[in-house]
Amino acid sequence: MFERRQIIQSAAALAAAGLCLPALARGSSSPLPAVGSTLLLPAVTLLDGAVWTPAKVAGKVLVVYWWASWCPFCAVQSPHMEALWRAQKARGLEVLALSIDKDTAAAVNYMKAKGYSFPAGMLSPEVVRVLPKPDGLPVVVVLKVNKNGRDGKVLFAEAGEMFPEDVEGLKKYL
Repeated sequence: MFERRQIIQSAAALAAAGLCLPALARGSSSPLPAVGSTLLLPAVTLLDGAVWTPAKVAGKVLVVYWWASWCPFCAVQSPHMEALWRAQKARGLEVLALSIDKDTAAAVNYMKAKGYSFPAGMLSPEVVRVLPKPDGLPVVVVLKVNKNGRDGKVLFAEAGEMFPEDVEGLKKYL
């Protein structure tokens, strides 16, 4: 009986940490997109109030990054995403981070506290209708945006924390 209780408690702790059941992350609704598939891109109101449009990244490589202020894996990965964006934006790398936080203020405060400058918006119902969040957290999808600026071809898709060298390696898609 004691062993069974320990197993159940351990499984519950892992699930709460997102290790066993990544699909439990709020906003999960779809599998990772397949490499080579096409994703539509919506307009997104950024946390600073500006509007991000796909036309602004037409013909470029776009990293879509789903995250949350409460996600411990995102906390480890986000500094590497920021470093990648700062180092590669002059070469044409674009980032669109989508927070799945329930409260916009939590996402805004987190971005400010950490000093992140990559473009970030909320995963609103309007955005989810066009670009649903894949299962897991954090999630990174790299797209080559078409010249029309409405959609992009998936070059890479990963759910779960990436190693720093793997985040850095995303520059190979430029």
